[in-house]
Amino acid sequence: MAFDFLVPVEDKVLAHCELLPPQALGKHIYKHTQKEGLPVLANVSFAILGVNESRNAFEKKPEKLNLGDIRIQLYKLMLGNWNSSIVDLGNIEEGATVEDTYFVLKEVSAGLLEENIVPIIIGDTQDLTYATYRSFDKIKDMVNLVAIDSRFDFGMDEELISSHSYMSKIITDKPNNLFNFSNIGYQSYFNAQEEIDLMERLFFDAYRLGEIASDITLAEPVLRNAHLISLDARAVRASEIGLSSNFSPNGFTGREICAIARYAGLSDNVSIFGIYESENTSQSHQLVAQMIWYFIEGFNFRIKESPFENSNDFIKFIVPSDTDELIFHKSNLTERWWVEVPSILSSHNKTKSPSLLPCAEKDYLDACDQNIPERWFKAYKKGFN
Repeated sequence: MAFDFLVPVEDKVLAHCELLPPQALGKHIYKHTQKEGLPVLANVSFAILGVNESRNAFEKKPEKLNLGDIRIQLYKLMLGNWNSSIVDLGNIEEGATVEDTYFVLKEVSAGLLEENIVPIIIGDTQDLTYATYRSFDKIKDMVNLVAIDSRFDFGMDEELISSHSYMSKIITDKPNNLFNFSNIGYQSYFNAQEEIDLMERLFFDAYRLGEIASDITLAEPVLRNAHLISLDARAVRASEIGLSSNFSPNGFTGREICAIARYAGLSDNVSIFGIYESENTSQSHQLVAQMIWYFIEGFNFRIKESPFENSNDFIKFIVPSDTDELIFHKSNLTERWWVEVPSILSSHNKTKSPSLLPCAEKDYLDACDQNIPERWFKAYKKGFN
């Protein structure tokens, strides 16, 4: 059983937790300890999981990520007005090989997914995303992955999997369960033109840092359809993370990255949330803890709604265009938007029903100006379903 490989939460974290006030988050988390063993998983919403694996780092790590200090910062935050139960499963340490670590992470994540528990993964390097992606193999046929990252991480064809090339392995590896990949926050000067062209050819979505930073709400529809979130802390500007040489002066602010984490939690579909590549500075540990807090906060305000199931709660807008009618739906409750996409695949079934693509009000306004939203076009070309 993969859970047998989990290492308990460190004693120094447990000792620090004893000193916290009763309202602190750490007092309400069921922990994997040496004395008590693994916590019971019944009726649990989240499982925190550290992964100390960095052998496939593109830039070699001088030291392991201090997962204990991140936990201390997380535990001392105050509990929100939540109904969720949280467990901390401890850490996965390095296996004999990197593949061994991947296998344990995949099996643990898959076991949690089967119990409808959302793993919150804190990992040294972003190549661990590959293992979390593979955990959906027996659970979901098609997976939507969103990376919050300054780079696309395709790498070179001949390059072994690393924190800068894991996406190449996800795209090419069998079974190929990736339906859509979206990037939030890429910075053009970090990505070869060939990578940008590949994103276009595969009808993947990419949003530049400046585009999202100018209107952070544009990230919400992208995250609403995601099943797996991979957040590279290097998408955050260096001054916000603690002035590390591996970070860029440009990137998201702490407030922006926490807003993105909250949008990820709000999504009905997000089943795994991973944060990677952070640094061992007090500032970085605090920011990772706050991102996790905002993700849990968003989760607790999830509202499951669909224009096809609750049509009375939506306003329908029909926008004529040169090629076709675009049909938008706006929720009266949350003011979120969707647009119908005629599914190419629907021609093979009896329903002939369109699919719903999350979108922003800006997409509706663009359509009114006869500008077809790019996300709609890509979804249509791909055969969105």
